[in-house]
Amino acid sequence: MDTAATTALTFRDATDADVDALVALIESAYRGDSSRAGWTTEADLLQGQRTDPQGVLAVIESPDSRLLVVERDGRLVACCQLEHRGDHAYFGMFAVSPALQGAGLGKIIIAEAERAARESWGAREMHMTVISVRDDLIAWYERRGYRRTGRTTPFPYGDERFGIPLRDDLRFELLIKELG
Repeated sequence: MDTAATTALTFRDATDADVDALVALIESAYRGDSSRAGWTTEADLLQGQRTDPQGVLAVIESPDSRLLVVERDGRLVACCQLEHRGDHAYFGMFAVSPALQGAGLGKIIIAEAERAARESWGAREMHMTVISVRDDLIAWYERRGYRRTGRTTPFPYGDERFGIPLRDDLRFELLIKELG
């Protein structure tokens, strides 16, 4: 892990002025050829968009949600969504710049998100959904203490706001971690 890179991170809540940069970051981490520079790409599973300005703005403006921006040297390098849902928080919209993936940033960001959910809302668990065929990504979350629940929800086939599926077996699986 590049200690210099991770110690210079700053976290803040996203603002309306961040929307375009956040959409570009999220798209670069998951879609198209640029996403292949990192390991979180969904380019072999989905084409089309991962999110859009309206979706990002909705998270920023939601009273029960926070969109954390992660910066290094004043440059946006990662983000994640936290949503308060009663006794637990939902973790989503997680993206790290593909050029910086594999350097340990994800571990630091998810730990900060868990801390923030505990301290801000008293959340006892963190929930997230991951496309069930993303074995490497699920294994990464399992190494961070998340457990597979076996509970799945269908992928929104036909709703291009979430991408255009390249296969017909996509589902979201719920992963949960107790925050203690």
